[in-house]
Amino acid sequence: MTLPSETFTQHPHRCKLERGHRGAREGAERNDILVVVDTLSFSTSATTAVHHGAIVYPCARTEDRNALAQRVGAEATVGRLDIPEKGRFSLSPLTYLDLEPGARIVIASPNGATCSRYAGHAPHLLETTGRDVTLLSCGERWQTPSEDDLGAGAILSFLDCDKSSEARACEGAFPHLQDDLLETLRDCGSGRELREKGFGGDVDHAAKLNLYDTVPAMYNGRLEPFRL
Repeated sequence: MTLPSETFTQHPHRCKLERGHRGAREGAERNDILVVVDTLSFSTSATTAVHHGAIVYPCARTEDRNALAQRVGAEATVGRLDIPEKGRFSLSPLTYLDLEPGARIVIASPNGATCSRYAGHAPHLLETTGRDVTLLSCGERWQTPSEDDLGAGAILSFLDCDKSSEARACEGAFPHLQDDLLETLRDCGSGRELREKGFGGDVDHAAKLNLYDTVPAMYNGRLEPFRL
């Protein structure tokens, strides 16, 4: 038996939930609006950087961050443990709090940055384009729910449109954890890993709901504040 091509597309619902690189590719092929959720840490770091005036170039896992930085006249991120000896910026959102406006930064990550590259030509406006929207729970490299489902659920709770069962299930979990975001993130696998490495502050920063009013959007391969 051959299943219809739309069986696993969450059609006809306007708001969908997908995971990882495959979901990013499929959402881009549908020309959906793509919302990349990589809570720990790409999305949090990129939002923090853009809010404080930076222009961010996402770097996919298959790209050379230093070559990209040289090409666009930017600084490349380094490992968290290499701050400050080898550079100023890393996947730690706290490294972007004191940057100078106009800084150009290449942020590399195997999940959020890579998915953002797939989303490079996706439309931005839900209300005026008539497009569907796909929330991408990057989910580290696992196929199981993660802290990114929590982040996606938070965003979904603010969207008033027809949602797929996958999206509604993700959204439904958020209210039960909304008052305990910090402990939830600190106790998840990625949160524990960061705390064990001495970066608990990154987790605390990511747990601050609605901290910024800046929404990074892709324009010509770079993240800047969303503009109407």
